[in-house]
Amino acid sequence: MTVLEFDGIPFNPVVGSPVVPAAISAEHTDAETTAGRDTVTLSSGNGGTVTERGPVVDALLLSEIRAGVVAAHRSALTAQVALQRAAWQRTLRTATSAQVPSVDPVAAESAFKPLARTRRSSLDHAALVRLTEGDVVSVFGAGHQRSGVASVARLAASGPLVLTEITTIELRGGIGRGRVVARFDGDPRAAAVQAAEVFALFCGMQLCLSGSTLAAAPVSGSIQSGTGGTVQLVVTDLDLVPRPHVTATASIAGVQGESRVTVTVTEPAGTGVGPGEAAPGLLLNEFHMTHLARGDQSIAMGPEFAEYTGVRATRLPTGGLLLVDRVIEFDGARGRLDGAAYTTEYDSPADSWYYGDTANESMPHFVYMETSLQAALLMGYYAGPTLTQPGVTLSLRNLGGTATVLRQVDLRDKTIEQSSRLLSTTILPGSSLQTFDYTLSVDGAPFYSGETMFGYFSDEALANQTGLDAGRPAPTWLDEHADANTRTLDVAARRADPNAELCARRTLALIDHIDVVDGGGKYQAGYLHSLRPIDPSDWYFDRHFHLDPVIPGSLGVESVIHAVQEWMLDAGFAGRLRDPVFRIPAGLPFSWRYRGQFLPTDGTVELEAHIKEVRRGPNGVTVIVDGSLWKPGLRIYELIDLAVELVEREDRR
Repeated sequence: MTVLEFDGIPFNPVVGSPVVPAAISAEHTDAETTAGRDTVTLSSGNGGTVTERGPVVDALLLSEIRAGVVAAHRSALTAQVALQRAAWQRTLRTATSAQVPSVDPVAAESAFKPLARTRRSSLDHAALVRLTEGDVVSVFGAGHQRSGVASVARLAASGPLVLTEITTIELRGGIGRGRVVARFDGDPRAAAVQAAEVFALFCGMQLCLSGSTLAAAPVSGSIQSGTGGTVQLVVTDLDLVPRPHVTATASIAGVQGESRVTVTVTEPAGTGVGPGEAAPGLLLNEFHMTHLARGDQSIAMGPEFAEYTGVRATRLPTGGLLLVDRVIEFDGARGRLDGAAYTTEYDSPADSWYYGDTANESMPHFVYMETSLQAALLMGYYAGPTLTQPGVTLSLRNLGGTATVLRQVDLRDKTIEQSSRLLSTTILPGSSLQTFDYTLSVDGAPFYSGETMFGYFSDEALANQTGLDAGRPAPTWLDEHADANTRTLDVAARRADPNAELCARRTLALIDHIDVVDGGGKYQAGYLHSLRPIDPSDWYFDRHFHLDPVIPGSLGVESVIHAVQEWMLDAGFAGRLRDPVFRIPAGLPFSWRYRGQFLPTDGTVELEAHIKEVRRGPNGVTVIVDGSLWKPGLRIYELIDLAVELVEREDRR
C-alpha cells in the first residue's frame, strides 16, 4: 500500500499514524541503445532522460551504401502505400459511420442528465395508450426499469388522453433543456400537461422515487381554449430538487398566447424519501446526490445532517461536475468511523460535455480523478465525522493521493462501478482526516485504482494554510532562472481555430499560453510555465462547491496536462502518426498533494511542469512530468509522475 503524507509526515492510512519511511534506493544510471537508430538514451539519477546522437561510422563499403539506398527506397514506398491504405480506410470508416443513426449532440455542462435513455424520438397513439397503462418499459425500453422500483407513474392519470401523437421529442431541443411537439384532440391545457408528463417519463424521472406518480400544478398563462391542433412544449426547468419536476412553456400552433406548466414526480403519501427509503435496494440514488450537492442534506444523508442545509458545509459538486449516481452497497454504519466498504455507480453518457471538450480520445484525466474521489468520500461523510463537532463549520478538501490507470477503455455510455473503502478516520481539533482506497471497474473488469486522503477543516484551519512549503517562499524554476531563453506557445490562438485538432475547448479551456524553456527545468529535458487570471465568474465556482466556491484540484491537474499536450504537439510528436490521439497511459502511478485552495478572489493560477522523461514506442510517445501550482505567494499543489500519451488511434469497432 502506498504511504500517504500529511504536512510532510508519512501517514499510514490503515492505522492513521505516522510511519518511518523506507530507505531510499541508491541512484542509478541505465543506458539503452535503440536498435536500427544511431542514438543512445540515458536515464540519469535525478530522474531525467537525455537522448544523444552516437558517433557516425567513418567509412562504408560501396556495396553497403547501395544496399542502404535500395532499402531506404523500399521503405519509403512501403510507408507511402501504408499511408494511402490508412487514408482509404479512414474514408471507408467515415462513409460507414454516415450510415449509422446519429446520436444527440454533446450536452452542455449545465445540461440535465436523464435517469434513463431511449432512442425514441416520436410516439404513435398506441404508444401513448401504453403510457396511460403505466407500461413505460415497452415504450421507452429496458433502461426505464430498475430492480425494486415500483413503476406506478402513468400518462393522463387525472383525465382522458387528449394527445393523439408525439411527432417530436428532443432531450436537448428548444432552449437546450428539451422540446415536445404533439398533436391533440381536446382541451389544449390538458394537452400541455400531458406533453410535460411524457417528457418526465421520457427522462426516467420517476425512477428515483419508487411508487411515485405525476402531479400537475394548475396551468397558468394566456393559452386560449380550443378543441385540437398541435402543441409545442419547450422545457425551461428540469431538476431533481426539491422533487423531480419538469417546467415548460406551451403554445398552440396558429393560436396566440402561451401557458406555463409544471409536472412533479411525487412519492406515495406517508412514504419517506431519505437514505434507503426512496428506492428499495439503493441506499442513495441520483435524487439524494442532487440534494447533497445543493439541496436538503437531511434528505440526502438523514435527519442528523439537517443543520448543514442552506449553509456552507461538506457537499458533492453540482451540475456537470457531479460524477457519482448511486450507492449500491454499504457495509458501514452511522457513527462507525474506523472503516467501511461500499459500491457506487456512475453513468457516463456518450454525449457528456467532457467528451466534447477534451483533447483526449476518451474520458479526460480530471473525470477519472473526480468520479473516484467523489465516490470514495461520499460514504466517509455519511459515516458522520462532522457530527462529532456540532456547530462547527467544516469544509471538505482533498489532500492528496496516488492513482493508476490499469487498462485502456472507452467509457462512453458505460456504467462505472466504484468499489471504495474507508480505511481510517482521525478526529483533530477543528478538523478531521479520512483515508480511502478505491477501484473503478467497467463490464466487471478494473481499469483504475488509487488511494487518497480527505480533510474536513474549520474556517480557522483554512485561513491558516501555509501551502506545501510551510509558508516559506517557493519561487518557480523560471523565477530562479530569469535569464532562461523562453518561447511562447499561443494556446488561445490555436483554440480559436475551429479546425485545430487535439485541442481542449469551451469549459476545458484552462490555459491560454505556455512559456517554454527548451532543455530547461530541473531535469534539463524541458520546462513549461503558464500564468492565467482567475475570473470569479468562471463556471466551476458555481459547481465546486455550492456556498463554498473553490477551483477543483482535478482541474488544476488537468491544466498541467493541457500544457504538456500542447508542448508535445509543438515538439512534432504527432507528425509520424496517421491518426494521433491523447490518452492516459496505463501502468504509470501518478501522485498529487494539495495544501491549499484557489478561491475566486485569489487573482491568478500559476503552473509549471518539468519534463522528466520522454518515452518513444512503436505506437507513439509518452511524456512524464513533475509539476506544481501556485496561488499568489504560495505553492499549494504538487504533482509527481503525471503522464500523457500521444499514440495511434486503435480501431475499437
